Amino acid sequence: TIYGTSAGSPIKQWYQRRVREFQTFQHYFKQINLRDIMSSGDFYMRYYVGHKGKFGHEFLEFEFRPDGKLRYANNSNYKNDTMIRKECSVSPSVLKELSRIIEEAEIMYEDDKMWPAPDRIGRQELEIVHNNQHICFNTSKIGSLVDVNGSKDPDGLRAFYYLVQDLKCFVFSLIGLHFKIKPI
Repeated sequence: TIYGTSAGSPIKQWYQRRVREFQTFQHYFKQINLRDIMSSGDFYMRYYVGHKGKFGHEFLEFEFRPDGKLRYANNSNYKNDTMIRKECSVSPSVLKELSRIIEEAEIMYEDDKMWPAPDRIGRQELEIVHNNQHICFNTSKIGSLVDVNGSKDPDGLRAFYYLVQDLKCFVFSLIGLHFKIKPI
């Protein structure tokens, strides 16, 4: 046999681990019945940004579920990095603060018709169910405010851009605090 092709070889084991990891990811973010959430007046939010390129499908995704679960996934294959998945429960006060951030951004009144369409550079998705409203935005990756100002709807895209920055900061803080290795 050629090295690396036998059943117990390190290459085959590595490949099988990657396949299992991908299959796990597919089921990680379970489908949620949005009608049930909207009828109960609960809160749900999901954000995704990613692209498919030289290192495969690289992305960042997080969601806040109505039951208080925060799910986070970050996949980068750069230098054979593995997917980072975290899940934790947050209190109702955290969901209330997240709701306040979204309300202050006034993103529920925006429309993504005039925003740049997702392209080979990547895509962003933001889905929110809040106060019996359901919105879902899709746009391309935004590099900087120059991209925002050059769009057909700079005001709406600016609201989206700043909200996404706030949401990422909020989630990274929660994940960092929840999974801190050496508490103060």
